[in-house]
Amino acid sequence: MASEKVFAFGDANFETEVLQSKMPVLVDFWASWCAPCKQIAPLVDALAEEYEGKVKVGKVNVDENPATPAKYGIRGIPTLILFKDGKVLDQVVGAVPKAHLEALLKKAL
Repeated sequence: MASEKVFAFGDANFETEVLQSKMPVLVDFWASWCAPCKQIAPLVDALAEEYEGKVKVGKVNVDENPATPAKYGIRGIPTLILFKDGKVLDQVVGAVPKAHLEALLKKAL
């Protein structure tokens, strides 16, 4: 079950929700057919719960929103990109352990 703390980002709202966000934003680029994306989805949901109020967490469906992944050179999914002050702070490609994602988030805090 997806967390209600995870936002849905897309080509239409990426600028306002991610790039203009006052807090760091973790964006999960995924697709419904991607097995590793499904594998890390519970981790992303858990991080959204744990870091609520400190980091905004959301997902971009690459099939429904082709412009944003293209802009950031997304070639493999899942790709998680951490944004701070409208810039890419760091990124991870593939299904990684939760500790790896937590270390990523701590860089932004």
